[in-house]
Amino acid sequence: MVDKPSRRDQILNAAAELFARHGFHGVGIDDIGAAVGISGPALYRHFRSKDAMLGEMLTSISERLLDGGQSRVDAASNADEALRELIGWHVDFALDDPALITVQMRNLANLTDPDRRRVRALQRRYVEVWVETIRRTVPDFDEPTARAAAHAVFGLINSTPHSAHLDRDQMAALLSRMALASLTPAVVVS
Repeated sequence: MVDKPSRRDQILNAAAELFARHGFHGVGIDDIGAAVGISGPALYRHFRSKDAMLGEMLTSISERLLDGGQSRVDAASNADEALRELIGWHVDFALDDPALITVQMRNLANLTDPDRRRVRALQRRYVEVWVETIRRTVPDFDEPTARAAAHAVFGLINSTPHSAHLDRDQMAALLSRMALASLTPAVVVS
């Protein structure tokens, strides 16, 4: 049996969907409240402001990505498995939470300074998990190349909220194959 999300989680999920669809500034407290069946002002029992809601949302996304990615790498028996697991983790996240990916991509600038610093620090740590894993898998990649490759793969995978051409499983398989192929170059293109 799946636990019912807390009221706080329901609010964050509704806010993510609305922010993804209309942008942070295009959504008011009353819109979020209506989406979860309460008045806008009742949201202040759960969050001190819309800014605080966005801060918690983007911080929790970044923590979830970092913790999930690191745990998969740690559990892998070798570098190739670690890379496959890391790719699969990010693909699943992007496909299962497309609104969160959209909010994360579009709304970093709308965070308060302390929240932005926290999110950016978590994001940098997540990138480092990828860089280290890529370098263990592809020893010919120096650090700048591995970092550029990680960001290129994020671009590939994170573009999925804008694509609805395949069902979820087909899209997951396609993205995983494409990401893995891009990170394990068998042919040098000049």
